[in-house]
Amino acid sequence: MNRVYNFNAGPSPLPLEVLEEIRDEMTNFKGTGMGIIEMSHRSKEFQSVIEETKSLLFDLMKLTPDHEIVFIQGGGTMQFLMESYNFLHTRAAYADTGVWAHKARDSAAFFGEAYDANSAKDRNYSYIPEDCLIKPETDYLHITTNNTIYGTEYWKFPEVDIPIICDMSSDILSRRIDFNRFDMIWAGIQKNLGAAGMALVILKKDFAKTARTDIPPFLQYKTFIEKDSAYNTPPVFCIYTLNKMLHWIIKQGGLDIIEKRNKEKAKLIYDIIDKSNGFYKGHAVKKDRSRMNITFNLSSADEEKDFIEKAKENRFIGVNGHRLVGGCRISLYNAVTIDACKAVAQFMEAYRKDHQ
Repeated sequence: MNRVYNFNAGPSPLPLEVLEEIRDEMTNFKGTGMGIIEMSHRSKEFQSVIEETKSLLFDLMKLTPDHEIVFIQGGGTMQFLMESYNFLHTRAAYADTGVWAHKARDSAAFFGEAYDANSAKDRNYSYIPEDCLIKPETDYLHITTNNTIYGTEYWKFPEVDIPIICDMSSDILSRRIDFNRFDMIWAGIQKNLGAAGMALVILKKDFAKTARTDIPPFLQYKTFIEKDSAYNTPPVFCIYTLNKMLHWIIKQGGLDIIEKRNKEKAKLIYDIIDKSNGFYKGHAVKKDRSRMNITFNLSSADEEKDFIEKAKENRFIGVNGHRLVGGCRISLYNAVTIDACKAVAQFMEAYRKDHQ
């Protein structure tokens, strides 16, 4: 098998051992004589997958019992719509840290006033604003904990007196934080936790009770809570891959070990950038750098194109920047190995020596 070094920003790599386990169970899940995607979502075998997945999340995240966990089709874009449809009664605040915050705010504008509580636009989203200006009667503050396009990440969360909703799509379970401090967390799972097509949603019970109920049932979180994510056929394969990834995280040693490894991986790449004498120009300010998405530029668009082409020739895939901003990006989600990071760091250093 000739597997590449996969640095895609999403969908992203899964650990080889997880992929092999999925392959082996695809035709016979736990002795049922059926693959996981063939069986009824109401069967006791699949219901046990849902219950175990929720239990693993409670344990890994150290969630208190006053939380609900549901699994919803559609990923992050659906959540931009659902969160505001459910919880925007008067107005909602959005921390403007980039494109995904814009998309969330623009979805909310269909249901009420949606405004920027701050903005990093003045410096091309290279930093995380520290202060939030919250208007009276604001229902919640939405933050994007990691910004895949610009390579910034929250290391200090806002202190506000209103509920906080977090889009954690690109850094969930990559580090140890106090998940209980947030009123709602959601994440498209295709970066750190499984296959594309689903959002993991975690809500405090009291916050969930404030949601509107005069909207279509399929768009109410209440429906997914009451029906245990099975109001209709749930995204079976996505839940299954999430379950496998949670077991893998536990097998690695839990979030503390995952975080330690992610620090080491990011340092390998950032050290190359910092020691390059300006050959590689990091986009994010150092104090707000993301461990998940390392964004940088070279001296020109032509040189960036050559870098990306040479990287692909050397089996480094997905190092191009987002189509909206260009440049280069190396994404280091949980399943990216230290060996992969060492290899791309060596490639970057060799490329610099050949071109500087």
